[in-house]
Amino acid sequence: MVAVNSTMLPLGTAVPAIDLPDASGRRWRLEDEAPASPALLVAFVCNHCPYVRHLGPAIGDAAGRWQALGVVVVAVNANDAGAYPDDAPDAMLTTAAEWGWDFPYLVDADQTAAHAFRAACTPDFYLFDADRRLAYRGRFDGSTPGNDVPVTGDELDAAVRAVLDGTVPSEDQVPSIGCNIKWRPGNEPDWFG
Repeated sequence: MVAVNSTMLPLGTAVPAIDLPDASGRRWRLEDEAPASPALLVAFVCNHCPYVRHLGPAIGDAAGRWQALGVVVVAVNANDAGAYPDDAPDAMLTTAAEWGWDFPYLVDADQTAAHAFRAACTPDFYLFDADRRLAYRGRFDGSTPGNDVPVTGDELDAAVRAVLDGTVPSEDQVPSIGCNIKWRPGNEPDWFG
């Protein structure tokens, strides 16, 4: 396991295009699925990373609350499933059900979405406002495996609530930390490692 921090894509960045299949093979396109929601949360995650496993059920609970408020939530798995079979689509379906993830869990097999978002780790969270401009990027909260900080989701929740209230989240945002995205050989971005 190699722990890395998120790259902290600049605030105000327009949401990159998303056109990916979910774990069951159904196509999910941003322009079709989230054309006019008040906020969009994109989370780069996977099944096997201990950092994601630490937060998995809490992500499901928080996403359910946010979805009830109109937030579109989508997760993306960009890991090389050939080298990491625990991250294959069939395992994604099992994991999503286990953690109560009632939102699309997409497969970024060619890793184009991960490149476009400059995603570096799992988990890596990106919150976009109604104009689809990046309002928050960084961690869920201060909890990581073994640090004894309770999992609350408070940092991301504060950003979601600010966006829903029509205000700007604090720019004091802390990078997420987690396992590095498992790039396919030869597909590592130039900014990685």
